[in-house]
Amino acid sequence: MADKAMDVYLNDHLAGAVLGSSLAEQLREENAGTPLGDVMSSLAPQIEEDRGTLLDLMERIGTSKNPVKQATTWLTEKASRPKFSGLTSGDPKLGTFMALEALMIGVEGKMSLWKVLKEVPDSYEPLKSMDLDNLIEKAEAQRDALERERISAGRRALGGVTT
Repeated sequence: MADKAMDVYLNDHLAGAVLGSSLAEQLREENAGTPLGDVMSSLAPQIEEDRGTLLDLMERIGTSKNPVKQATTWLTEKASRPKFSGLTSGDPKLGTFMALEALMIGVEGKMSLWKVLKEVPDSYEPLKSMDLDNLIEKAEAQRDALERERISAGRRALGGVTT
């Protein structure tokens, strides 16, 4: 069974993973048929797969899901949809830019998770069988793809660029 610190840490990352997975899917749906939609069609399933990897790890080390955190995450996801759609600002370009920035920050957090777990494998037997280097590389590739899209979206939202 996981100790309290690991339990809290993984539940915090699970909350982020749920939000990230939902946001990636929202970006994919809202940008279908565009270059960003194509990128998100590739990234959204990967981000969801990583959420599943985290859930599997939590189960294998005996971490239980925190129901309060789950409920808070659900509410946060629902409340953030209008912001990331541009409804609260009246500017869909700004909403897309902010959504990409939030998602990129989330992927950075996920990468940090995999990196720290790589440092404590002796404390948790299931970590020894995980290919954490691959998960880190995957997160780096996701971050790089999101950064390219974020910069492009930022130019459109903040600089008046139309393409």
